[in-house]
Amino acid sequence: MDLSRFHMMDSHILLSIVNEQLRIECENLEDLVGLFDIPRDGLEQKLSSIGYQYDFLSNQFKAK
Repeated sequence: MDLSRFHMMDSHILLSIVNEQLRIECENLEDLVGLFDIPRDGLEQKLSSIGYQYDFLSNQFKAK
């Protein structure tokens, strides 16, 4: 999966992909942004625009 153009993706599709990667491949958000070489703040801002924020305890983006 290539997330280098995440800023151009539909936010809901991005949410689904990111949460799946967090569930099966990455221990936390830092691992995910490092794996895909994307800016954490940009990803969080994009998903925040649809009402989601990263929850450390569950290791997924959840509705605010």
